Amino acid sequence: MSSVSSPTATLPPRVAFTSFSAAVSRIQRLGDNFARVTFVGEELAEFHAAGLDQRVKLIFPLAGLGLGTFPRAGSDWFSCWRDLPDNERCPMRTYTVRAMRHESRELDIDFVTHGDSGPATRWVNRADVGDELLIIGPDGRTLTEGTGPVGGVEFRPGNASRLLLAGDETAAPAIGSILEHLPADAVGQAFIEVATERDILTIAAPAGVTVTWLARDRHSAAEHGGPLGNAVQAWVSEMVSSDDEAHCAALAGADLADVDVDTDMLWEVPATDGGRAPCDGLYAWIAGEAGCIKELRRFLVRDTGMARDSVAFMGYWRTGKSEN
Repeated sequence: MSSVSSPTATLPPRVAFTSFSAAVSRIQRLGDNFARVTFVGEELAEFHAAGLDQRVKLIFPLAGLGLGTFPRAGSDWFSCWRDLPDNERCPMRTYTVRAMRHESRELDIDFVTHGDSGPATRWVNRADVGDELLIIGPDGRTLTEGTGPVGGVEFRPGNASRLLLAGDETAAPAIGSILEHLPADAVGQAFIEVATERDILTIAAPAGVTVTWLARDRHSAAEHGGPLGNAVQAWVSEMVSSDDEAHCAALAGADLADVDVDTDMLWEVPATDGGRAPCDGLYAWIAGEAGCIKELRRFLVRDTGMARDSVAFMGYWRTGKSEN
């Protein structure tokens, strides 16, 4: 029997990720539990800012060693970093680019500052102008015509006619950036849960997108994620029009594999931009504490019947668990 070789698919090139040296130039306290840190550095001239919910890795210095042990050279930095002894491995955490100003080589990162147990919160609670770290992000010098999607951006609404953005304080920077990058005619709702009323921030949003802040100190004995879950479920139930109820009911009950958020990462996003989403063209972007996101995933996909390629679910963190 003769064999026939199938043509090899040619994937578009991707932007390479590299480390950029940066130093603190400004720290602005935004509320009880938010701080905006502005980093500056000549190397940031080559950082490719993709906007929306773009994620980067921050590399924090080790006591007594600084950043000198981090493997900056070569493309396989992650494997080299992972293989370092524990006492030589600089802490690494994931954050969202809140804003980028290339003309001044400045990049803003918003930190949640409550607590003092993790390396990122310890660092930002003590940070001062001039303190240095490394930012892992896309290298603009590798961006060429035909380059595929830039890694770290998950907001892909396609041509959906209505948007739902929802998250806790860890997702607030990403939601803020997404809102500020939306077209002026965008329509939808954003829910952001925060610890206190003093954490409510001013965010520019299109006129057709309502932004609702949910402060836990307004809700007696509210657990983390409770106000967010209640608000999303109420809004979605109201927004699904009577014409869509039969369609969504037919999709409800879809097979949905369980995710153990204590051992596995809950990260389910559409692979590519889709067409018109079901349930009146709704596209949802949901991020925050993994246990809360798991419950919203169950409600939207299994109970309501949203198509899984019309929603992005991202467990940014898990109560009692470290990112590394």
